[in-house]
Amino acid sequence: MTNKNYAMTIDLQSCIGCSSCAVVCKNENNTDTGMNWMHFIKNESGTFPNVSYEYIPALCNHCDNAPCVKACPVTAMYKDENGLTLHDADKCIGCKACMASCPYGVISYNKKDPHDYWSQQESWSELSATPAEVQEKSGAKLPYYNPERDYNYEAIRYRGIVEKCQLCDHRLARDEQPYCVTRCPSEAMYVGDLNDPDDKIHQILSDDHKTLKDELGTKPKVFYVRNFK
Repeated sequence: MTNKNYAMTIDLQSCIGCSSCAVVCKNENNTDTGMNWMHFIKNESGTFPNVSYEYIPALCNHCDNAPCVKACPVTAMYKDENGLTLHDADKCIGCKACMASCPYGVISYNKKDPHDYWSQQESWSELSATPAEVQEKSGAKLPYYNPERDYNYEAIRYRGIVEKCQLCDHRLARDEQPYCVTRCPSEAMYVGDLNDPDDKIHQILSDDHKTLKDELGTKPKVFYVRNFK
């Protein structure tokens, strides 16, 4: 079987800046409060009333020449056969070398036990349940736990290691689009195979496009098409 070469396109002209991609990413990947795999770059320019606003979704760029992979001393950051830059939670020693080397700032570190909120025994009021009671009633690791994330990665990461976007590799393995792509209300995002000449990603990239910090030579594979308006 021929290996794939995954890349993402984000049409900034279609993007409405609603942040739904960030919200559904948290649900799909069981990320803790304050821990995000999808980030945003926001720029404002001009003087009222002539003001311009730019909103750019930002995530791991799954670089072909990934600095985080080179920096990791234990190969916890690695490139897979389909071009994704992935993280092995079992190998990670939490040294943060990957964070220091990533020019995009999209790798996060777990300073505490994730989701410890749900072990709290105090309620908001006398009329509400405690977080621990909600957790117990849910019958899951989290009230909104997604077990599918456990397919090929630690479903809930733990204190002392890093984490980042895996481009929903568990969904790509089933020939499904990442969850952020499927839930974008303006269909601004797409993941395709650069090795497949018939993949529509080539048609999308025939339009004007750019990558972030391309001058650094990281060869990022998140391509931004057109401009936010």
